[in-house]
Amino acid sequence: MDTPHSLSHLDEHGHARMVDVSHKSSSLRIAKASGEVTMPEAVIEQLQQHGHHTRKGSIIDTAILAGIMAAKQTSTLIPLCHPLPLSSIDIAIDPISKGFRIHCEVRTAGPTGVEMEALTGVSVAALTIYDMCKALSHDIVIGPVQLESKTGGKSDFSR
Repeated sequence: MDTPHSLSHLDEHGHARMVDVSHKSSSLRIAKASGEVTMPEAVIEQLQQHGHHTRKGSIIDTAILAGIMAAKQTSTLIPLCHPLPLSSIDIAIDPISKGFRIHCEVRTAGPTGVEMEALTGVSVAALTIYDMCKALSHDIVIGPVQLESKTGGKSDFSR
């Protein structure tokens, strides 16, 4: 059994392992993450003039879909994450004065949490915004991306 402050993805010899969650009870688990994409004012003005669309399409709609798809694929992207049956993924992207703010909430009923899925959703949505805007400027910054809260399991967290 892991201590509260041990690295659970390492065995007693320091080798990587996937944590055994078979003994854990299923419970409703919710994680919320957020992030920002900032860009030069001239780029923001140009995007506003075009309703946040580029030749590739709607920046916001495309980034939301990319974030949802990524959250569903987290266990194939992060080597030691468990594949989880996700109940819901909700991504909201709002234009802000310096770019975009991204929020992702992921839910599951299972034996392990969905923090990585929420963080992956935000990260890939942010990368998609970068991809769609890079023709206008490469002076685009992603971050911070952070966990805002998690509930369910043996401990809750709130920033």
